[in-house]
Amino acid sequence: MAAVVVFFVCLAIFLVFSVSVFLSWGLLAVLPLLLTVLAGLLLYRRSPAGHRVCVLVLGDIGRSPRMQYHALSFAKEGFLVDLVGFSGSKPHQGILQNERISQHFVPQPPTFPKVLPRFLHYILKAVFQSVQLLALLLVQTEKPEYLLVQNPPAIPTLAIAWLTCLLRGTRFLIDWHNYGYTILGLALSAKHPLLKFSKWYEGFFGTLSAGNLCVTNAMKKDLLTQWGIRAVTMYDRPPLIFRSAGTEEQHQLFCRLRTEYPVFGSRSGETDSKRTAFTEETEDGNIRHIQDRPALLVSSTSWTEDEDFSILLNALEVYEKSASEKGCHLPDLICAITGKGPQKEYYQGLIAKKNFQHVQICTPWLAAEDYPKLLGSADLGVCLHYSSSGLDLPMKVVDMFGCGLPVCAIHFNCLHELVKHQENGLVFHNEQELARQIQDLLAGFPKNQEKLQTFRDNLQSFQSLRWDQSWKDNVLPLLKP
Repeated sequence: MAAVVVFFVCLAIFLVFSVSVFLSWGLLAVLPLLLTVLAGLLLYRRSPAGHRVCVLVLGDIGRSPRMQYHALSFAKEGFLVDLVGFSGSKPHQGILQNERISQHFVPQPPTFPKVLPRFLHYILKAVFQSVQLLALLLVQTEKPEYLLVQNPPAIPTLAIAWLTCLLRGTRFLIDWHNYGYTILGLALSAKHPLLKFSKWYEGFFGTLSAGNLCVTNAMKKDLLTQWGIRAVTMYDRPPLIFRSAGTEEQHQLFCRLRTEYPVFGSRSGETDSKRTAFTEETEDGNIRHIQDRPALLVSSTSWTEDEDFSILLNALEVYEKSASEKGCHLPDLICAITGKGPQKEYYQGLIAKKNFQHVQICTPWLAAEDYPKLLGSADLGVCLHYSSSGLDLPMKVVDMFGCGLPVCAIHFNCLHELVKHQENGLVFHNEQELARQIQDLLAGFPKNQEKLQTFRDNLQSFQSLRWDQSWKDNVLPLLKP
């Protein structure tokens, strides 16, 4: 009964908005046509759906790897896929080249006057996105059997996705990556009415779904405890593109990157087409690692508030001091921090002020095809993702493990479901622990890599289960009537 009430409330809001537009345009006579269209949609829900699925993420499609993998997996099972989200970053080639996958881009919301209160700005943005998303899902895409939506963001995605499924007779599926209200809680107090509404809203529409996936067992338990939602845990697993890179493949990557990021070029400072910071081409045409090469440390980030990169910068400062001491057996270090996000310029400013002699830092944005190759060429990964809910896992670590790359990751509640301390990586709580771990793992590098190699060996079991098989085991059963 409550779901029906919410439906008619959403329908009333939509009608009021439409009438206001028509009144402003002097087109009130078109209102009967609108009512006719809505009646037609209610009848249309009874029509048969094709072997089609809609995958929805209210975010940059190119920066939503899990939803891209879902789309590819559905296509492999013979579905026609409508992948809906924002344009921006280039998706994987598999998405662009797959004839069964069509991308549909949601228009970006307009820029509202800054004089408006923040609360009103948030409401206007939600209303705009609701209308745009509803129009796209009902008009621009054909009727699907299933609609799989990523959460978060929850507002307005869950309500619009549920309403679309109600109107079209489509099964409503949610893939829970995290909770939207916990992310909102990073900026609002616990007693803020918007935060309380967000939590209620997320739970209410979550209970209306026909099936649910989540990323950890901890989240599975929490969904059931909080809202009575039964979910299937589907851990993120890397596709086959994430693997260790051979020496020749590394050399080709570094040669491409050095044109834009000089830290990957020859450390002599001279232009040398046969030599990079890590590899060189011999006289007989073979590629080999340089014996006294620096270590390559990588980290990936969306440059948001839930990742404090000052922790890594401070740890690198400690590393720089240690590497400068006489008799030290630490290698020079090149640190590549990939990703885009709102705080990137802020941290680039901090990096520019560092006067390191043994540590070099670059912040590249890589093509989707080059990112796995960089991870597969690196010696150590660092993850500073701190879950807002304590219930999700960092996909960047999954990608690193897929490449056989050992990781130092910051501790939070359910991290143990992925990173096993002293087995496939290390867990730290602060910058002092991170600094000690980096030095301990890289001491004597590149001749001595015993500890790193132990972690690499232990990651082989993780690498044996890939995305495709995990998807078939967990998602296909949800699609059965």
